[in-house]
Amino acid sequence: MQDLFDNSDMTGLAGAIRKGDVSAKEVLEFSLDRLDERNSAVNAVISERRDEARNEVAAGLPEGPLQGVPFVIKDLGLDVAGLPSTNGSRLFADAVAQEDSALVERYRRAGLVIVGKTNTPEFGKNASTEPALFGPTRNPYALDRSPGGSSGGTAVAVAVGIVPAGHASDGGGSIRIPASACGLVGLKPSRGRTPTAPARTLFASPMGVHHALTRSVRDTALLLDLSAGPTVGDPYVILAPKRPYVEEVGADPGRLRIALSNALPDGTPVDPECAAVTSSVAGLLEELGHHVSEGAPDFPLDATLPGRFVVCGGVRQARGNSKKYF
Repeated sequence: MQDLFDNSDMTGLAGAIRKGDVSAKEVLEFSLDRLDERNSAVNAVISERRDEARNEVAAGLPEGPLQGVPFVIKDLGLDVAGLPSTNGSRLFADAVAQEDSALVERYRRAGLVIVGKTNTPEFGKNASTEPALFGPTRNPYALDRSPGGSSGGTAVAVAVGIVPAGHASDGGGSIRIPASACGLVGLKPSRGRTPTAPARTLFASPMGVHHALTRSVRDTALLLDLSAGPTVGDPYVILAPKRPYVEEVGADPGRLRIALSNALPDGTPVDPECAAVTSSVAGLLEELGHHVSEGAPDFPLDATLPGRFVVCGGVRQARGNSKKYF
């Protein structure tokens, strides 16, 4: 079981369960043992549902493609019935969800077993996961360092092998930053790709998008296939892909045009080690036949300055000007 957990991604673990090599019960108990052994050192999982998960497995899980795979939910923006929904804030320390969010329902239909919720900075407003409510989550590769944020708790739960994948969300890097810091795959989908219901706020939606942190590209693609699509009341809808994302994994993309940037939008340079790795990947892409050039979007930094905008009635108005917000 240890080899299976450490050397398989979510798709591989689900396949082993499906073939009968291991049972969903055995996998859940191993995940909970890992939680006992490893969580105290890193503080990734901050609420648990052990008995509920065991009862769900015993009663029989939905026959989805990920049946029996343990999973975690970030404690920000998604509700899991019976678990706290604190958003990392002492203001909501006693808030307990009464029902599942739409995306959690989709995870359950896929057969995933939710074992708990993971740490996040207060309201996700920090690139490091260290809320006053639960304390800091620690990077498993260096316990005195940060795993990034705001999905740091999920990233660490996956990185230390408590679960093979977990829910995360991203408004300004909250999936991508901890993916980089913890050696995982992290993708922020386009807005509208996954549902936010019932938590729709002007900041969290459209800026924040739900998805996952995983160990493999195929897991990221599969989870997106299983979770994508609108729900009733969504403020906007994005076109569905022409084919499942998992079919894109390994497919010939043709010759791509790729922009390389080793600086932040305001011109701040990236750490030399990170820049070297990025440039190395760019070189590999060129060797594969793709066209790589230096460039970055012309991002209007002044648009984010305090006092630049007022928000009114779904229209974002620059003082003296106006344009559609969503």
